[in-house]
Amino acid sequence: MAAPSLSLGWVHRPFATERRDAWWSLPLTVVAVLGSFATYATWAALQNDHYFAEPYLSPFYSPCLAVSCQHVTLPLVGAWWTLSPAFLILGAPLGFRITCYYYRKAYYRSFFLSPPSCAVADAPRRFSGESRFPFLLQNVHRYFFYVSVAVVAFLWWDAIRAFHFPTGWGAGVGSLVLAANAFLLSLYTFSCHSCRHLVGGHLDSLRGAPLRRRLWQLVSRLNPRHPQFAWVSLFGVALTDLYVRLVSMGVIHDVRLF
Repeated sequence: MAAPSLSLGWVHRPFATERRDAWWSLPLTVVAVLGSFATYATWAALQNDHYFAEPYLSPFYSPCLAVSCQHVTLPLVGAWWTLSPAFLILGAPLGFRITCYYYRKAYYRSFFLSPPSCAVADAPRRFSGESRFPFLLQNVHRYFFYVSVAVVAFLWWDAIRAFHFPTGWGAGVGSLVLAANAFLLSLYTFSCHSCRHLVGGHLDSLRGAPLRRRLWQLVSRLNPRHPQFAWVSLFGVALTDLYVRLVSMGVIHDVRLF
């Protein structure tokens, strides 16, 4: 006699969970913070003004590549470029963060709700992950890392230049702000998983490569703190632009320390 077929009657219920804590607070916070940053960064880039207050250059506009810049870093783009010079370089740090392994987890959970949290059911019925376009392009993260290293180098140049005033070398509050921003972005960039693979990958043993072994150990110490560096540097770059903008507009005055 054939065994009767059983129907489990399972129905997908979005956000189904037995958790009693405020599991929704983290994805909601991520949406609020990333959404606010994206809004502010887009607004700041569209302004095309108040991004330079001698000797401070906003990180949203660095390096400034158009000859129409208030402060030209590298005159690679001619006068034909009439849009904000921020659009010439924002793609590099933006692409680096969007394809970052940590940020991918953060916005997959918060914006796509797949899953919104541990032990919580997905909102959509199906999740294709990174098997379809445009998420197939996430693997270009390592190439955005290479470009971001160059951007960080320019930010350090801006930080050094921030100590050179028209009257000579000195230091202002803005000098420290730009230096702190470059430092935080360096921590975020060089704690990246792609950086760790670059300095220590493709080797069966690091015994015969002492320099790469030291670099790998250094990056490995930074790597567990990559999520923290990601958030702190995000706030840092926005606040740095805001400081330069307010000084340029005359809303606040930069205090010279010496």
